[in-house]
Amino acid sequence: MMTCSKCGSEISEDSNYCKFCGMRQGKFVTEEFSVAANDVLKRVEELLHEGNITRVIVKDESGKQLLEIPATVGVVGTLLAPWMAALGVIAVLATKCTIVVERRE
Repeated sequence: MMTCSKCGSEISEDSNYCKFCGMRQGKFVTEEFSVAANDVLKRVEELLHEGNITRVIVKDESGKQLLEIPATVGVVGTLLAPWMAALGVIAVLATKCTIVVERRE
C-alpha cells in the first residue's frame, strides 16, 4: 500500500488515481518560491505558462494554504480569470507568500 500525495489516504500500489480525492498518482517534484504579495500574481502566471506543472498552491507567511490551482485550469485561459482575481485578493491581504509548485517527474 502507498499513500496519496494529496489527502494521505492509503491506496494500492498500482493505482493511477486516488479513490478518495481523485488526485493523479505518480512521481512529482515540488518546488517552493517565497515572493512578496504584490509579485504573486505575476509569478503564478509565469509558472502556469511553463506548461509542465500539475498543481500550484499559494500559502501565506504562516504556512496556511490560501489557494490551490490545478494544472487543467492553466490550459484553458477563460477558466484562469477567476483564479487570478482570487490571487489579486490574496495579494492585498497577505504581505509575503509561498508558492508551492508540483511538476510531474
